[in-house]
Amino acid sequence: MSNIEYAHFTLADMSTSDSYKLIASLVMPRPIAWITSIDTHGTVNAAPYSFFNLLSADPPLAAVGFSAASDREGKDTLANVRATGELVINLVNESLAPAMNVTAVNAPRGTDEAVLVGLATAPSIHVKPPRIAESPVSLECRTFQMVEPSASSTILLAQILEVHVRSDAFSNRERLHVDPSVLQLVGRMHGGGGYCTTRDVFELDRPTWPKDPDGKPGVWKME
Repeated sequence: MSNIEYAHFTLADMSTSDSYKLIASLVMPRPIAWITSIDTHGTVNAAPYSFFNLLSADPPLAAVGFSAASDREGKDTLANVRATGELVINLVNESLAPAMNVTAVNAPRGTDEAVLVGLATAPSIHVKPPRIAESPVSLECRTFQMVEPSASSTILLAQILEVHVRSDAFSNRERLHVDPSVLQLVGRMHGGGGYCTTRDVFELDRPTWPKDPDGKPGVWKME
C-alpha cells in the first residue's frame, strides 16, 4: 500500500480558470499545434495551441481545443477555420520556439503573424492556408467535425490530408522510421511559459503475453 498523500479536486466545484490551470499543469508534455489559417480576406494567421493531439488513424484525425478569447469574440484561428474549413498544423522545433511564442500575442484581428515574426511560408497542396516553411512537420487539414461542449469551448476534429516531413528526419524512409533527434520538437509544460524538449528519449520493448506449449495463453510472470 502506497503511503503517498494526494490532494483531491472536484472540477465541477472549481472555476473554469482554476480547472484549466490545474489540468494544464498536470497533463504534460503536450504537443504544440502551430496553426496557419486564412481569413475571408486572404490574410494569413499563425497561432499556437497546446490542447492538441492525434485521435485516429482511420480516418487520420487530429483534435485541437479552443477556449474563449478574453479580448475578442472567439479566437482568430477558430473564426478562420469556421469560415473556410481549412488549416495547416505545423509542429514546433527548438529553433522556431521563440517565433512561435511571439505569434501567441493578442495581435489585432487581421494581423499576419507570419510577417510579424519574419516567417517564410510555403504553398500547401490541398488547402489554401500555407505551411510554415521551416517547420519540420506540417499537416494539411480540413474540418471533419466541430464539437461545442460549452459556450466557451470548441473542439475541432481535423482530417489530415497531406503530411510534409523534413527528408533528413527519417532514419529509414522506406519503413517510415523517424529520428526524433532530428525533429527536435518542443512540448508545452506547466505554467504560463513552461516548455520542454524531446531530446531525452528512452525505449521500452512492448511485452507480449506468454503462451503455453499448446499455444494457449500462459501465466504472466513479472520480471
